[in-house]
Amino acid sequence: MGKYRIRVATGDSLLAGSSNLVQLWLVGEHGEKDLGKILRPIRIREVQLEVEVSLYLGRLLLVKLRKHKSLVGFDWFCKWIAVQGPGIQGEAFFPCYRWVQGNEIICLPEGTARTVRDDPQNQFKKHREQELEERRKVYRWGFWKEGLILPIVGNTQWDLPRNERFREDKDLDFSLSLAKVLKDLALKGTLDLTNSVRRLEDFNKVFPRGKTPLAERVRNSWKDDALFGYQFLNGANPMLLRRSTRLPSRLVLPPEMEDLKTQLEKELQTGSLFEADFSLLDGVKPNVIIFKQQYVAAPLVMLKLQPDGRLLPMVIQLQPPRNGCPPPVLFLPSDPPMAWLLAKTWVRSSDFQLHQLQSHLLRGHLIAEVISVATMRSLPSLHPIYKLLIPHFRYTMEINVLARSNLVSKWGIFDLVVSTGSGGHVDILQRATAGLTYRSFCPPDDLADRGLLDVKSSLYGQDALRLWGVISRYVEKMVNLFYKSDGAVKDDPELQAWCREITETGLQGAQDRGFPISLESRAQLCHFITMCIFTCTGQHASTHQGQLDWYSWIPNGPCTMQKPPPISKDVTEKDIVDSLPSLHQARTQKTFIKFLGRRQPVMVALGQHKESYFSDPGPQAVLKQFQEELAALDKEIEVRNAGLDLPYEYLRPSMVENSVTICCLAHIIPKLCPP
Repeated sequence: MGKYRIRVATGDSLLAGSSNLVQLWLVGEHGEKDLGKILRPIRIREVQLEVEVSLYLGRLLLVKLRKHKSLVGFDWFCKWIAVQGPGIQGEAFFPCYRWVQGNEIICLPEGTARTVRDDPQNQFKKHREQELEERRKVYRWGFWKEGLILPIVGNTQWDLPRNERFREDKDLDFSLSLAKVLKDLALKGTLDLTNSVRRLEDFNKVFPRGKTPLAERVRNSWKDDALFGYQFLNGANPMLLRRSTRLPSRLVLPPEMEDLKTQLEKELQTGSLFEADFSLLDGVKPNVIIFKQQYVAAPLVMLKLQPDGRLLPMVIQLQPPRNGCPPPVLFLPSDPPMAWLLAKTWVRSSDFQLHQLQSHLLRGHLIAEVISVATMRSLPSLHPIYKLLIPHFRYTMEINVLARSNLVSKWGIFDLVVSTGSGGHVDILQRATAGLTYRSFCPPDDLADRGLLDVKSSLYGQDALRLWGVISRYVEKMVNLFYKSDGAVKDDPELQAWCREITETGLQGAQDRGFPISLESRAQLCHFITMCIFTCTGQHASTHQGQLDWYSWIPNGPCTMQKPPPISKDVTEKDIVDSLPSLHQARTQKTFIKFLGRRQPVMVALGQHKESYFSDPGPQAVLKQFQEELAALDKEIEVRNAGLDLPYEYLRPSMVENSVTICCLAHIIPKLCPP
């Protein structure tokens, strides 16, 4: 018995408060006390209450709350509740960070992380089971297309749980930014339908005024072989390049190119031969846009790594060989300049397709969604791994629902302006999904498999390894706080269910591609969690942030090609211009790329989340160490970049979003291109 001091924190956003009364209960080891309807959380960030309780509750286990609506119900975003009183050492902290809706009773356990083993008296057993039962009703697996990984159920953002939808600060930023780009498109886009591109310089008409320094560099130097090769190492899509271990079987060299074969074999023997193979695009049905046929190629590029770190193209084959057809034309740097430029432009368009669909959408957005849905279905809020991962899921589900309903849907942006739209994009996603391997999501393994570990000019590779290392050390310290042995990992039923939910259900049986279906040791658990966090943060950032830099100049990353791949080297500038997107397509591409690439004013950088899911000091100290390591890495990259001709910033921790939350193409499509 005695006095309890209670602090209640409401969210910071404009509509976080509620005028409805809220009823509170304190639940302790020795009893439960209904405090009544003592709280009205109108928009005040923190409210303090004092109550007398005649019953000795002992150590507090839970705080329960229930919002009562009067004539009108207003949702309330509760950040946390803190309690001081008899039987409590210091202050008991009860994290919430979610919306309180309707009149349901919400139970908030004290913020000390606990596995099932950490609760020998089963004080939280009922709560854990009830919480997961309720979550599984709300976070249900959906279905999108055959052969793809599973999404959350729902066709629009309004089908999602309220806690997964944007808050008004994100919505306001989106709306204001969208209005600006739509104004530009409305004023200029209509005229584009009557104007045509006659020269390459005409693409300056759609080059964004708010360009980045690198975008300006790309516009001025996009024809250079060195910049062409650099993009495979450090551009928008650094995931395709690999060191050659043999000459590709599809590379058919005619007898008159014996010198080229000798040169390729020499580079192969010295370990300096690399390749970028776009075979995933072979046979993909191209789009038809406004009654005009578009075209898709499946190039192969062979490149050599120079001693100075430059990666230079040696030969380009635009299509694989076909039975009964002449060998495909091979384009060389020594060819007429326009022929060589057109071949490179075809490669850049093919890279645009695989970048947006395979590297960005699938390997970034959709995989993060699988991890987040599985976590919500399998790990209760008390679980230490839930607390560790939950900051990295912010807004991911809404981003992805918008993408599926608008980006790659009927009449979405791919159907309207991209050469792989109208079904080809789904084919690519299905092919890419079939090839997803666990190792490819772990940079130490992926870079080793692709032969890039020792390539010093792979700045993506260097930074990915260093960022992976920082995240790995953070995860290891957290895991070791709660799992004192490998047996503790194996004996955690919630953890094992979570792993199976990801691999068997969300990824649709990916164990045959290396994804685990059980976790047998602390080391294996750390590796798996590091993969989850890196995928939701660094890996997504590496394929998202370069879009404005590399695609603002349309010829360097055309969303479509309007003429077939060349079969001769008799090429003029007009042939290149006629192959590239129309002015209207180019402006639409520029508009969504500019919208995508802008700096997010409500961005939360990696490790800088303000939510405190752990109340115990051990995890808080580990998080602080993580933030310090991230700051040190950020400074190291800044110093390195100062001495580079082309700085690489996509994996600077201060530039990496804490979750897959950055606006995707989906947000602007309904306004840009109504069906």
